[in-house]
Amino acid sequence: MKNKPKILFLFSDTGGGHRSAAEAIIEALNLEFPDVFETEMVDIFREYAPSPLNFAPEIYPYLSRMPRLWEVGYKISDGPRRTRVFYDAIWPYLRRSLRKLLKEKPVDLIVSVHQLVNTPVLRARLNADTRFVTVVTDLVSTHAAWYHPGADMVIVPTIPAREKALKNGLPDRKIRVIGQPVADRYTQPQKPQSVLREKFGWRMNLPIVLMVGGGEGMGPLEKHAYAIDQAHLPIQMIIIAGRNKNLKDSLESYNWQTAVKIYGFVREMPEFMHASNVLITKAGPGTISEAFIAGLPLILYSKMPGQEDGNVGYVVNQGAGIWAPEPEKLVEGLRMWIENPTLIQSVAAKSKQLARPLATREIAKALAEQIPSINYHSKQIEV
Repeated sequence: MKNKPKILFLFSDTGGGHRSAAEAIIEALNLEFPDVFETEMVDIFREYAPSPLNFAPEIYPYLSRMPRLWEVGYKISDGPRRTRVFYDAIWPYLRRSLRKLLKEKPVDLIVSVHQLVNTPVLRARLNADTRFVTVVTDLVSTHAAWYHPGADMVIVPTIPAREKALKNGLPDRKIRVIGQPVADRYTQPQKPQSVLREKFGWRMNLPIVLMVGGGEGMGPLEKHAYAIDQAHLPIQMIIIAGRNKNLKDSLESYNWQTAVKIYGFVREMPEFMHASNVLITKAGPGTISEAFIAGLPLILYSKMPGQEDGNVGYVVNQGAGIWAPEPEKLVEGLRMWIENPTLIQSVAAKSKQLARPLATREIAKALAEQIPSINYHSKQIEV
């Protein structure tokens, strides 16, 4: 029996939803091509990087709390020449570890969903027959490190990301604009809002405002939630603290005047989104893309400088939401929407127009095309 083609996904848990993007693509591959491919995920920093880079997943949360330092580092390193100089300097340090990775993991296709691994892995690649594809998981403001000309294909989520790829010297024939990978459950039809609200025990007669800070509960969510509560708006707040137990405990100990429900990490986020009227969140690419699919108006209150700057402009310029980093501005914008149902419906429609619900399935098919030696049949996409 012929061995299945092998696909290796390189990611790391250093923010940005790299793991969830890889998992979503693998899910789509299994849905489109059942029992065709063998896939594996490797956290390249934790499993193969030399010390101290192997601690990157643990260091990232601390760096994310220093946005100014992060912004300086991002801007200083962004550019094809700067990126090349940086990787030339650290190549002797990485060479042995990366060649060990490629020797231990012989595959037909390598898929990178992390910008920092592209240059060194392509330099370490020993077998020219092994294809290499980058799936860019930043939405708009994409770092130069995403775009190595040695990649066989680079999949980007938006037209601005494509323009950045061209600016960094990538030939147009290697660029595919497809969309942001999201889990299949976000693309499935949902039950009516009233049914979902009854399921979760939410108010039927009030607008639902969903507040999230990502899986780790990052960003200044707490002070914005308290500001909304003090405004005494006719709403119910649904607050997702994620894995941030301290945040959840703090929220639960607060004396709320507004109707509120507080959750930790949840798996029902697609249903939560479809049961809500407004989403308040940090400007992460995955959550924004999921909100587009649900047709939710967005209020963005926080961003990581550098890679999330463009996300804010993209949402605001397309009329899908507002940017409100100060609690007073957030309350003002939310009040305007709640008092003008027609306005909020208009913003919701513009959000829905930006959705790319088929993106992950299309990414899966694009990856399959990189392995021409097999015969496969894609299943019909049902969304």
